[in-house]
Amino acid sequence: MTFPDRIKSKQAVIGIIGLGYVGVPLALRFSQMGFRILGFDIDAARVERLNQGIETIKHISSDAVATMRTSGFEATTDMSRIAEADTAIICVPTPLNQYREPDLSFVTGTMDAIAPHLRAGQLVSLESTTWPGTTEEILRPVIEAHGLEIGTDIYLVYSPEREDPGNPDFTTDTIPKVVGGSTPVCLQAGLALYGAIINTVVPVSSTQASEMVKLLENIHRAVNIGLVNEMKITADRMGLDIFEIIDAAATKPFGFTAYYPGPGIGGHCIPVDPFYLTWKAREYGVHTKFIELAGEVNAAMPQFVLDKLIRALNARGKALKDARILAVGIAYKPDVDDMRESPAVEVMELLREWGADIAYSDPWVPSFPRMRKHKFDLASVDLSPEILASYDAAIILTHHSNVDYAMIQQHSAVVIDTRGQYREEFDNVVRA
Repeated sequence: MTFPDRIKSKQAVIGIIGLGYVGVPLALRFSQMGFRILGFDIDAARVERLNQGIETIKHISSDAVATMRTSGFEATTDMSRIAEADTAIICVPTPLNQYREPDLSFVTGTMDAIAPHLRAGQLVSLESTTWPGTTEEILRPVIEAHGLEIGTDIYLVYSPEREDPGNPDFTTDTIPKVVGGSTPVCLQAGLALYGAIINTVVPVSSTQASEMVKLLENIHRAVNIGLVNEMKITADRMGLDIFEIIDAAATKPFGFTAYYPGPGIGGHCIPVDPFYLTWKAREYGVHTKFIELAGEVNAAMPQFVLDKLIRALNARGKALKDARILAVGIAYKPDVDDMRESPAVEVMELLREWGADIAYSDPWVPSFPRMRKHKFDLASVDLSPEILASYDAAIILTHHSNVDYAMIQQHSAVVIDTRGQYREEFDNVVRA
């Protein structure tokens, strides 16, 4: 039976490597469509929780995980079991190293672990964001070194993840899926795989084109966020409300897309992905000026917020050193528990450097998680009038929907609003 036939008959076992914010929603969707899932992760604690039917990501409930488990989902740390699956869908992190260069160690580590156990008839799909050429230059040689011919024995595709955690308007099945194959036969296998679970599948000419699609999407956002952050600084100097200006501009039904400023940029994509292209472009003698300028503007926003806080405290006769500061919302975006590259943490680091007494309140993040670059021994503070009054300032860094912003304004000495939560003028609210 051919690979497309196994997919069509739902006899294929779907192997997914990396059970995080991309892998779990993908597994859930395959399970909903009647496939048996074998999930892989190097985190033994995460594997155990999933096998117990317990959520590991807040916006995907334990009920959903338990249902997937009873439908045949199994998680394991044993990469050799990839031989049992018909697919190896790779959803592992691709961060930057300390020099802002691509770190593919999770991808290469995964390939080293699974390559000896790959077999004829399988499909390998990379979903992790990376530079154009990764699939052909990194994955393909490893597979071929184990005696498998691409397009004949085994299929190789690149299909970038497009998950948007916490977005109520789009789910895994309704977000169109771009697919590029190493060969035309590989592309057809990839279309069969993703066409079984995604409403719209978009084929492109190559894995390199598919890799570039993902980078363009996120560079588009990074550059426009950089632009609006720069506009925020300009509007602030002029005494104008940038949120009022954006909302008014957004009434134009063509030629304008609203992007909103904040304390920086966060998440697994926008702060990282543009620099994958910047790095690769140097190989071709191209200097990506827009990308690097947007990165500079966005990286400067935490300092802009800090300066606003210092001025607000100074106006009230208070120094930042030893001041009690409450960060409100520390996830990278509203209504998720995702802390990856959160600009709130950069603000907290600056506050710590200045000697402030820092606390935070975030209903989605009950305790500060283990992070690669940051460490705070903190737990979330419950908001109340008494608690708010005990701090010298509150900084709104992430605008979760289940937070009482009116109470924050009424009971805080100073509120630094980085997210445009207050459109009225208040004596104790400073826009940042």
